[in-house]
Amino acid sequence: MNGVNGVRCTKRRYAAVAAALLGVLLAACSAEPTSPRPDKPDSRPTGERWQPGPGTDWHWQLTGKLNMEVDVPVYDIDGFNHDASVVKQLHNRGVKVICYINVGAWEDFRPDADAFPKELRGRGNGWEGERWLDIRRTETLRPLIAKRFDMCRDKGFDAVEPDLLDGYRNKTGFPLTAADQLSYNRMIAKLAQDRGLAVGLKNDLDQIPELVDDFDFAVNEECAAFDECERLKPFIDAGKAVFHVEYNLPTEKFCARSRELKLSSMAKRLHLDAWRAPC
Repeated sequence: MNGVNGVRCTKRRYAAVAAALLGVLLAACSAEPTSPRPDKPDSRPTGERWQPGPGTDWHWQLTGKLNMEVDVPVYDIDGFNHDASVVKQLHNRGVKVICYINVGAWEDFRPDADAFPKELRGRGNGWEGERWLDIRRTETLRPLIAKRFDMCRDKGFDAVEPDLLDGYRNKTGFPLTAADQLSYNRMIAKLAQDRGLAVGLKNDLDQIPELVDDFDFAVNEECAAFDECERLKPFIDAGKAVFHVEYNLPTEKFCARSRELKLSSMAKRLHLDAWRAPC
């Protein structure tokens, strides 16, 4: 969720030494840039890492046959369930692709499930086959998550959506603290960014002030339903996109305010199939 900066000629004040030299400088500053100026606020370069800006439209689909025809600049899809050919097809359309990866819970249906020691697995989180992770065990989790992010990078994804970054606010079976969560979330952000991947802060509204500088965008579920969307403004103010969905509200109940806040909002079904109703 980062804003877009076009090519800009920087003005500096120099002591006038000659009228001819001043004319050359003014001509250079007013000349057309050699590279095209972006005409939509959907991305800007930050080194080698993509960063989406406020208002960037998107498609989020984690279940069902992937709809490859949605006319948006960003897709968010499951990192395990899609191979490099899918990412390439989307890239060929000019679409940036986010890799969904669960970093806060163990999932018994993933191919690397056995690599997560049993002592790291806590209570169920309400989703079948998932159990909260003990995020305090960073020495064990770091290489496991790094390998997942390597997969995202190697498949050509542009970014990562790391899910369940607010375990400390849930009954996980572990005595997690806010400090534990901050440390873990910063580790997650660094693992992604070290691989050239942008990374989004998923929910975790309470820690946005501490984490907005560490993450490249935000992903939020149901901030309108809980009257919390204003709390995402630090990302927008920093020129970073907030990708937002509502599950139980019709678009007429939240889109007007979403547009005012420059959120990238849509209605979705809870199982995140192909259906979408964007603002």
